[in-house]
Amino acid sequence: MDQNTQCEQTEILIIGAGPSGAVAAALLRQQGRAVLVLEREQFPRFSIGESLLPQSMAYLEQAGMLRAVVEAGFQYKNGAAFMRNGCYTDFDFRDKHGEGWATTYQVQRADFDHLLAKEAERFGAVIRYRHEVYAVDLDGARPRVSVKAPDGQCYDVEADFMLDASGFGRVLPRLLNLESPSGFPVRGAIFAHVQDAITDPIFDRNKIRVTVHPEHDDVWYWTIPFAGGRCSLGVVAETAFLDRFEGTPTERLRAIVGEDPSLQALLANAGWDTPARQITGYSANVASLWGKGYALLGNAGEFLDPVFSSGVTIAVKSASMAAAVLQRQYAGEQVDWQAEYGAPLRKGVDTFRSFVNAWYAGGFQKIIFHGDKQPAVRRMIAAILAGYAWDESNPMVKETARRLAALEALCEPS
Repeated sequence: MDQNTQCEQTEILIIGAGPSGAVAAALLRQQGRAVLVLEREQFPRFSIGESLLPQSMAYLEQAGMLRAVVEAGFQYKNGAAFMRNGCYTDFDFRDKHGEGWATTYQVQRADFDHLLAKEAERFGAVIRYRHEVYAVDLDGARPRVSVKAPDGQCYDVEADFMLDASGFGRVLPRLLNLESPSGFPVRGAIFAHVQDAITDPIFDRNKIRVTVHPEHDDVWYWTIPFAGGRCSLGVVAETAFLDRFEGTPTERLRAIVGEDPSLQALLANAGWDTPARQITGYSANVASLWGKGYALLGNAGEFLDPVFSSGVTIAVKSASMAAAVLQRQYAGEQVDWQAEYGAPLRKGVDTFRSFVNAWYAGGFQKIIFHGDKQPAVRRMIAAILAGYAWDESNPMVKETARRLAALEALCEPS
């Protein structure tokens, strides 16, 4: 890093203008901080993670963005449905354990993320699109990054503190060698947006539907309805399974959808009008969520798996938590980033992790498809599926793995 390069100064530098970056920027602007956001892409841009969880609404409300989201006309969402070999079950988030938001939206992320970014700008954050951070220096009194502008010119920025909200770009984990194994097998996803033309009267457009492959419990499909008759459709599996299918991503996705009779019937009249895409090896982790002069938000720190749509919720939760710690730090208080940010954020992430592990091991599927569904237990599970993974009044949060194992044992055939 050339110390003679032109160097700008700001209080808070945020890398990435996605949901975690935008929410953090809005919250910090409301504290009176000077905020500069550097975003590598040009918005609007495509992204997956389109089915929000109700818990995220609290943080959008806290950031002053709720009205804009409500008025945008996104598809209403009140729960999650599951299908396996013709067996259907669903959870209505309005019947959940605990207080808090019980409904939310299913969104095209290009529109949703751009909306949040514009809201952050409304609060006074400066966002520069197509500005890429390519180096970082933490040796000085203040963290410093090197940035490449769209015209090829380079410049440096110094800040009091940096927040990495770069999502799957994972800028600081890459530049600072923070990556650690995720603990999950290498999985991939193939996905597309389609004109769904769904006429099945049983299909509930107010819920995401997760369909389990008829022969492989660890392969699943998502169907996320949008407003206007479109939906996001994808399949998730280990790469060895996906590699069995040949052709373009669209041809492979259509072939895999064809292996499930219920999903094939549901989408019999769909218009496949956009090319499918594929991502592989998306699960990620880091040794620490914070360090000298920086903290990692959302997917930049850890991404588990898309099965329970936890990504945006973890992102905006982390933004809220980091902004609260920075507020105390600027007030002159002694803060402990591990105790006040790293450890409590991971606690909820670990709750989701237990559910993801139980899903792929098959135990969670035994629970939700079991014929004898206890209402109190269903409400506890619904709360987790709604994003309330940090609510310790819920017994399923306190001892998640043990309670899931006990429930699975109860659901075993006599």
